[in-house]
Amino acid sequence: MTNDHASRTPSHEPSARPPGDPAPPRVTLRSPGELADALPYMLGFHPTDSLVMVAVHGEGGRFGGRLRLGIPPVPAEWEDTARQVAECLVHGSERRGCRPDGIILFLCQDPEPGGSAQRVMTRLRPLAQRIRLACGALEVPVLEAVCISGGRYWSYCCPDARCCPAEGLPLAAPGTSVAAAAATFAGLRIRGSLRELEAGLSPLRGPLAREMEQALDRAAAALVPKILDGATREQVGAETVTLARTLLRRLALAPPAEGGPCADDWDDALLGHDEAASVILGLQDRETRDIAAEWMEDDESAAALRLWRALARRCVGAYGEHAAAPLTLAGWISWSAGDEPTARVALGLALRADAGYRFAQLLHHACNEGIDPEGLRACLRAERRRRNPRRPAAADTTRPPGRRTHTPRRRKGTDR
Repeated sequence: MTNDHASRTPSHEPSARPPGDPAPPRVTLRSPGELADALPYMLGFHPTDSLVMVAVHGEGGRFGGRLRLGIPPVPAEWEDTARQVAECLVHGSERRGCRPDGIILFLCQDPEPGGSAQRVMTRLRPLAQRIRLACGALEVPVLEAVCISGGRYWSYCCPDARCCPAEGLPLAAPGTSVAAAAATFAGLRIRGSLRELEAGLSPLRGPLAREMEQALDRAAAALVPKILDGATREQVGAETVTLARTLLRRLALAPPAEGGPCADDWDDALLGHDEAASVILGLQDRETRDIAAEWMEDDESAAALRLWRALARRCVGAYGEHAAAPLTLAGWISWSAGDEPTARVALGLALRADAGYRFAQLLHHACNEGIDPEGLRACLRAERRRRNPRRPAAADTTRPPGRRTHTPRRRKGTDR
């Protein structure tokens, strides 16, 4: 879960790997410091303002399901939060036939500017204690509780000041821990911090945001006479799909030179405010959005993901709720491509924009339950063939001439 409206409903990430996937290297973590160093590799990003719980199974301490949500800012909410996260992780593991033998807890929050990391640790101690009690009530002990703040870590479970001093201990330098070496060997990577992932999907600010909101106002006003003049829903949807395909081709022909904020700025500059506004409003129609979800194959997916991210950033001001559609599409493309950490962030933000958005709810649940996305991919391919019987399902109208269409790789596993 993310630090948002949806964070009040914790998410449980499964531990099972798809059949045939090689087992990751076995790594033994013996101290709170090693656990803290391994956390970003478990999640795929550096958690910020996050409560993270990891199930532990067997005598060897094998890691299982994981849960993440934003730390509630109001201490009055901590009691209910502790109960909910304990039940979510334990019962989620039980549904898969593997009740945890223990739990590792992490509380990650940096101090405010000028603040003290040690004060953060002290302030969050009651939350750690409530979670330990809630897990104990379910007869699953918290084996270790670690606070990470300001580049340091503390153990809430170790009373020995010789190994766990009051001022905390520094985290290992990035890339130097045993967990980092094992992750590199396994091909795992960290996608930056949670804050950075969310920033690439968050609304524009400043003068660009004001211009974009005016464009959305114009696009919304233009839809009314179309409806009054008898324009059908299908006609408006067809116009949206045509314009979106134009933008897809534009993005495909202008790949960014690098990732990160510079790539986002590049994509933002490729889209006009008025055309972006028209697509955003058109995607509010369920059937139009479902057609857009079909652009998931290898040659289409990269440009589609860039488009949905850019459109999510254009949902500014009074149109913030409209971001649920492009954010959900961004989450779907990421999940379909096997990037589950990014998918969870995008889908969590979609539920922040509109907690009742059914497509986001279903995808978020499916992603957290470890369902293979290939089932939905097959359905979308079949629907595409039904509408376009003469066109191969994976055909790509957005790719530059001469580029071949690749067969999508099989990966592990709607509607407002």
